[in-house]
Amino acid sequence: MGEKVVEVKNLSMKYNLAKEGKISLKNYFKKVKNRELLFQEFWALEDVSFDVEKGDRLAILGLNGAGKSTLLKAIAGVIKPSKGTVKTKGKIVPLLELSGGFTGSYTGRENIFLRGAMLGFSTKYMEEHFKEIVNFSGLKDFLDVPVDNYSSGMKARLGFSISTVVNPDILILDEVLSVGDAKFKKKSFSKMMNLIENNDTTVLFVSHSISQVKELCDKAILLEKGELIMKGNVEEVCEKYEEIVNS
Repeated sequence: MGEKVVEVKNLSMKYNLAKEGKISLKNYFKKVKNRELLFQEFWALEDVSFDVEKGDRLAILGLNGAGKSTLLKAIAGVIKPSKGTVKTKGKIVPLLELSGGFTGSYTGRENIFLRGAMLGFSTKYMEEHFKEIVNFSGLKDFLDVPVDNYSSGMKARLGFSISTVVNPDILILDEVLSVGDAKFKKKSFSKMMNLIENNDTTVLFVSHSISQVKELCDKAILLEKGELIMKGNVEEVCEKYEEIVNS
């Protein structure tokens, strides 16, 4: 057995969904004060357990609403589990919601350094890799334009280019290889493969593209309505997933 770099044990994630429907702000605060707000419990994940070893390329499969993105956010430390534990070892770079997290009134140039700081990179490191980021993003002509004026595709390209300038121990990818046009998709997939193969990077990958999953991953888990129903070889799990999709 290899070195465990991700250990998920009995992970459950509960959300409280308001049952009130639309109510006025005044009535909302009144109900909060009187503790009269009604909620419906929703378990996005229930009792999920699995390990990931160093160098594994794990696909996380499931239909929309199965809990895939919630699981990635819990592993990345973005959200705290309601029950259970998540242990990770090494530097994690989560590529989640790439077009989000920018300050709209700041330019692309300013956001590169801001996002870099949020990922824990020094200003010096970002200056050294600035040209590489800009060239890969293809946004040289828009560097001094406020990000509010970028399309979601442009923001995603910038986010991807910044986040992949580092060599992480664990790379978390949520549908990020579907961003941009066909040319950028091809370029970003190639960069991912290069990053993984040259650095023995562990990968957690969510995608609806089975061809991408099979090309990138060697293992997979399958979620259904928040529960882990299968884990193992990527070919076998993909086959089961396709049965669910086509049923």
